[in-house]
Order: sequence, then C-alpha cells, then structure tokens
Amino acid sequence: MNIKVRFAPSPTGYLHVGGLRTALYNYLYAKNQGGKIVLRIEDTDQSRKVDYAVENLIAIFNSIGINFDEGPENGGEFGPYYQSQRLGIYQEYIQKLIINKSAYPCFCSSARLEKMRELQIKNKQIIKYDRHCLSLSDSEIESNIRVKKYVIRLKIPDKGEVLFFDQVRDRVIIKCSEIDDQILIKADGFPTYHFANVVDDYLMGITHVMRGEEWLSSTPKHILLYRAFGWELPKFIHLPLLLNSDRSKLSKRQGDVAVEDYLSKGFLKETLINFVGLLGWHPKDNREFFSIEELIKEFSIKRIQKSGAVFDQEKLLWMNKHYLKNLK
Repeated sequence: MNIKVRFAPSPTGYLHVGGLRTALYNYLYAKNQGGKIVLRIEDTDQSRKVDYAVENLIAIFNSIGINFDEGPENGGEFGPYYQSQRLGIYQEYIQKLIINKSAYPCFCSSARLEKMRELQIKNKQIIKYDRHCLSLSDSEIESNIRVKKYVIRLKIPDKGEVLFFDQVRDRVIIKCSEIDDQILIKADGFPTYHFANVVDDYLMGITHVMRGEEWLSSTPKHILLYRAFGWELPKFIHLPLLLNSDRSKLSKRQGDVAVEDYLSKGFLKETLINFVGLLGWHPKDNREFFSIEELIKEFSIKRIQKSGAVFDQEKLLWMNKHYLKNLK
C-alpha cells in the first residue's frame, strides 16, 4: 500500500499543541512507511477564519522541520488544498447522493428545529432531526427550492449498526438509531466539515486518517458517507486526549496551549518535537531523548496508547534545559 496521510486544520488562529501532535504523528508515520503527508486547509466555516492563520501555520511547520509533500505551498495532483476553493467538487458529489436517495433537502426553519429539540429533551429522547422533510413529495421539494433556504442532509439507515476497527481502540460499534441525519451542505452552499472531509480524503487517496480522540464519535457518520458512495474505507487511528496535570482536558486556563507561545518563550524546536512526540506514544524502551530522525525510525502505530497523555509542564522545562545545555 502507498501510505498517504493528511493534517487538515481550520484557519482559526494559533497552532494548538494538540494540532502539532496530530501533524507530527502523521508526519512520522508517513516518513517511517515511505509515504506522503498532505496539508489541507479546512476553511468551509468562513465565519471562523482568521487572517494570516494559514501563513502563520506554514511558517511554524517550516521552522520546526515538518515538511508536507502536498499542500497550499507546493501544490500536487489534487490541489487546490483550500476547501473553499473546491466548492464545485462538493456540489458534484452531493448530487450523486441525492440521486441515489442517500441525501435529501431540508427546509425546516431554525424555530421549528428548536421546538423539536425542546420536545425531545422534555420526552428524554435522543436529540436528532425528525425527518419532517423526508416525506415531502417531489413537487413540494421543487416548489420549496425556488423560494426557501435549505440544507442537504444524509439519510441514515433506519436499522442496523456501524461497526469499524480503530487501530488504537480496536472494535467500535454504534447503532444507526443513535445517529442524526447530519447536514452535508449548509444553507450558504458550503459543505459541512464532515462532508468535505470525507470527499477530500477519498479523492486525495488518503489511506490512514489519524486524528484526535474527539473525532471518534463522528467516525460512524463518515463511514456511512463512504458506504453511500460505495468507497473503500481508510484506516482510522484516533489519538488519546491531551490532559492537564489534574487530568482535565488540556486548556488555556491552566497554561499555554499555542505552539507559538512556547517558541516565543525560548523553547527549542527540538524540545517541542521530542516532548510532543512522547505525548501518547512510547518507544520500545525507557529512552527519553529523540531527534526527529530518530522518532521517524522508531514510530509505530502499535505503540500509541489509549489513555490520555498528561502535558507535564515541568518535564517540558527539564527537557528544554537538556537541549539548551547541548547547544553547539
């Protein structure tokens, strides 16, 4: 297999240390396997876009030695690598789902959806769309499309379950009855993250999807999209959460979380690569210090841990002192 992975951030500001770890693990795996890594900018939510965030992101990766084989800077067979520049592709593929009855337009107002959710909460039901618009006739749909704003939803199978194997968490099963008819195309014509993500991963030939644990619950939705298109699934690898010292989810309330902040405070790039490389992955022995070349040689998905990884500020300082002492 020709291994191909990707790092797909949104241009919403600084590079989170969790994002650095995701990019690093993808990079290490690709280089260990003689594969390629893609940088793809997922900017379909234009309201959250921050000016110069992409330029800042690329500059940071260049400075710490993570180089992408394809992306906004260096092009490639599947460019452009900004999702906002690929809208025509998503429109083409949503039509395929509408034609095969895997997706349908929804004209419900926000007021109706809010009342629906309130009633479901009151009745202690699963919060999900009630499929009001799925029962519309072709003539009603045609009439509504001319005068109303609408979204496109995925039609989740009525019965059955989604079973998949995560290379860190093994067997995962979710019942279809627990999955919402997710929105694929928003009222502004832009795709949602979930739809664009799956279409791009397939078209770009991504073989392994390695991302944070917080995306595990979205994976059944993505798998159902792959099934609707009749596409082969990639391998899924979900990385453990990064935790504060009190084992709460890593947050800015308890310290810096931006890579830029650590670099500006004098932490060396070698320190950050080494420290972040050991957040959720362990080598064969108890060795603590690795260059990026040594991490590439040692890296294995089999040694990614399931449990959360503590971001130990004191260990980071200790490791940085080691690298500062050994500066030539």
